[in-house]
Amino acid sequence: MPDDNEDELPHALNVLWGRTKPKGRGRTPALSLERIVAAAIALADEEGLAALSMARLAERLGCAPMSLYRHVDGKDDLQLFMLDAAPGPPPEFGAAPADWRGSLTRWAVELFGVYLRHPWIVQLVSSPPMDPGQLAWLDAALRALGGTPLGWRARFSVVMLVLHYVRGAAQLSSSRTAEPEEGPDGAYAALLTELADPDRFPALARAVEAGVFAPQPGAGPDDDFHAGLDHLLDGVEVAIERAARA
Repeated sequence: MPDDNEDELPHALNVLWGRTKPKGRGRTPALSLERIVAAAIALADEEGLAALSMARLAERLGCAPMSLYRHVDGKDDLQLFMLDAAPGPPPEFGAAPADWRGSLTRWAVELFGVYLRHPWIVQLVSSPPMDPGQLAWLDAALRALGGTPLGWRARFSVVMLVLHYVRGAAQLSSSRTAEPEEGPDGAYAALLTELADPDRFPALARAVEAGVFAPQPGAGPDDDFHAGLDHLLDGVEVAIERAARA
C-alpha cells in the first residue's frame, strides 16, 4: 500500500528515498537516470545553471528531448536529482568526535569545495534539503558536535550558522567577474573607492582606505574564507565552554 505522503513529494524525492521505482526501468534504454544526471551536472558546471534546459541536455546526450522524460518529470525534477548527486558523500565522523573544531572545520572546508566546484548549487538551495544526499551532509555536521555539551537545538543552530557562512563565502567567490589582470578584489576596491563617500559611509570608506579588499602579498585564494571560519568557530568555542560550565 503506498504511503499517504508519497504524493506530497516530487517524483525525484520519492525515487531517491526508494518510495517509488525510477522511470525507464525494464526498458533497457540507451539512457539511464545516472547518465542524465551526470550530464546535467557537467553542463551546469561548465556553462552555468541558465544554460541547463531539457533540449540542451538532450543535444549533449545525443538523444531526443522526449527521451529524457522517460526518466525525469521535467527540469525541476532533474534539479532535485542533481542536488542529491553533486555534493558526493560528506566526511565521516564518529558519534562523538574528540576534536569538534577540527571535525567541523573539515566539514566546512569540504563543503566550500563542493560549492566552488558546483556554484549552481547555491542558486538551488533556497528551500530546506529533503534529499538523502544533502541530509547526509547535515547529519555529518551534527555528528561533528556530538562530543560537545551543547544540546540538540544549540548544535543545529551552530550548524546552520556555519552552513550559511560557507554558502555566503562560496557565493561571493563564484560571483567575482573582474578582469584577470586587475583581480576581483582589486576591481571591487576600485569601485568602492569611487562610490563609498566618506560622509555617507564613513566606516566603509575607512575600510577601503585600509586596504581590506586589496590583494595580500603571499595570501592564498581561500585565506579569507579560513580566517572568517576561524573567527566564527572562536565564538562557537565560547558557547561550548559556557555550556560545559553549566
